[in-house]
Amino acid sequence: MSTLDELLSKAAEMHGGRSCPGQVLGVRMAMLGCRLLGIETPVQGKDLLVYVEIDRCVADAIAVVTGCRLGKRTLRHMDYGKCACAFVDRITGRAVRIVAREDARDRVKEYVPDHLSKTEAQREAYRCMPDEVLFCIQEVEISIVAVDLQGQPVSR
Repeated sequence: MSTLDELLSKAAEMHGGRSCPGQVLGVRMAMLGCRLLGIETPVQGKDLLVYVEIDRCVADAIAVVTGCRLGKRTLRHMDYGKCACAFVDRITGRAVRIVAREDARDRVKEYVPDHLSKTEAQREAYRCMPDEVLFCIQEVEISIVAVDLQGQPVSR
């Protein structure tokens, strides 16, 4: 498994060579989701299905870590406008939903020096905040409908 630094570097490369707080959240979410399900990253094959609830940098970072892609039908975008995602192990049926805590942004100063810019402070704090401070984690049940499965498209 790759380290946080290696994955952040890959996410930044995909993002035009620069890093942002959303990428840190996405990388950490993906690492945590896979770890909770006992799945190695990047995922080989199509055993992991990820539902992202936002179309920002977080989603790109999750794709980098998991290897899930829209075109492979392993990454699904659900436009709920939440900094959240659900990871589904298609073999076991287990699923976890991870949501970035709203109050994490307010706690940034607890983890980094005062002299950093807002963006730098968020990026650095999100790297080191404990999972339970940064995220809300829920075991969930997700029924996968036929149109969400890989393979030949089915009629809707």
